[in-house]
Amino acid sequence: MLANYHTHTERCGHAIGSDRDFVEHAIMSGIKILGFSDHCPWVFDDDYISDIRMTPYDVENYFRSLTALKWEYADDIKIYIGFEAEYIPQLVEAQDRLLADYPLDYMIMGQHFNDPESFGAYMGAPVYEESVLIKYVDRIIEGMESGRYRYLAHPDLIRYKGGSDEYEKHMTRLCSYLKSKDIPVEINLLGMSGGRHYPSDRFFSIAQKIGNKAIIGCDAHLPESLCDDRTIERGRRFAEKYGLEIVETLDGLN
Repeated sequence: MLANYHTHTERCGHAIGSDRDFVEHAIMSGIKILGFSDHCPWVFDDDYISDIRMTPYDVENYFRSLTALKWEYADDIKIYIGFEAEYIPQLVEAQDRLLADYPLDYMIMGQHFNDPESFGAYMGAPVYEESVLIKYVDRIIEGMESGRYRYLAHPDLIRYKGGSDEYEKHMTRLCSYLKSKDIPVEINLLGMSGGRHYPSDRFFSIAQKIGNKAIIGCDAHLPESLCDDRTIERGRRFAEKYGLEIVETLDGLN
């Protein structure tokens, strides 16, 4: 695996391992480009404190630690500092202000919620209402139109239990949009190794029809995930199964 852009840190509260552990395991695995994309903090209007993402107070340490490792290991690996985030329109301005003074390299979109999580439903839970699926697709397209995100992490996270025709219709709309913008969809290895409902054959059969490109993301919450050659190979075979061109690296990062 040449590059992984989906790497978390223990700041999110559900990953284990030091920043250095992730870097050293990536080097051992032969990865040449490691992008950190921990769950981006939100500045919530109601002072809600999330238990699945770093707080705004963690941002300074996140950049300080990873910048130091970037220079320390410069001869061994290229390190980028990013975030994984939802697109929540009413919270975007405050998030931008929070991050304005930091050297952010990139962001990826992981649409875990359509609304602030203090009252929003988690998209990985069973969803039956077509309106939620429509909003999920609309939010992703609106977010991608903003130019904030480089690719769509676990695009099939939404666990839609409604009609198959509705799923086909709206996910075809999503895949068609992403193809038109040359934005890859992620084959998520954490979902694969963890036996989750994604990567989804139902979604990727649509991506195959549309001709989307794919990117393999470890979604590493443990340093060892970066050395899991068996699952990485499963991800490649999954892409081959659906005839998807794999994007190995993201262009335009310095």
